[in-house]
Amino acid sequence: MAEEVTFDRVAPVVPVRDLGAALDRYQRLGFSVAGAEGYGFVERGRVSLHVTEWAEHDPGRTASTVYLYVSDADALHVAWAGSGVEGRLGEVQDTPYGLREFTFVDPDGTLHRIGSPGQTPQT
Repeated sequence: MAEEVTFDRVAPVVPVRDLGAALDRYQRLGFSVAGAEGYGFVERGRVSLHVTEWAEHDPGRTASTVYLYVSDADALHVAWAGSGVEGRLGEVQDTPYGLREFTFVDPDGTLHRIGSPGQTPQT
């Protein structure tokens, strides 16, 4: 009988218009970054994203969404607010599904939803 395949990690691939600008942005948000020839890697803890430079990328049509689970959304929000990174940073709020959550939309149109354990979900 064949052994069941297990999944170890996931790394969404996010389109960007300018790889250098995207890697700089992620580095300023606290990620380690590496990349060359139109493709990059960003990591923080166990979270890994790939970024690909795509000339046809149109944030109105081809943007991505990623959800990042973190230990403390409030602390990360403070850090990202002070990073000077361009984009739209939403306020932290409690959700009906039990998370503390905020959003960040970067200049390439990628929506980053960030959540940490919060209140008990409403029933």
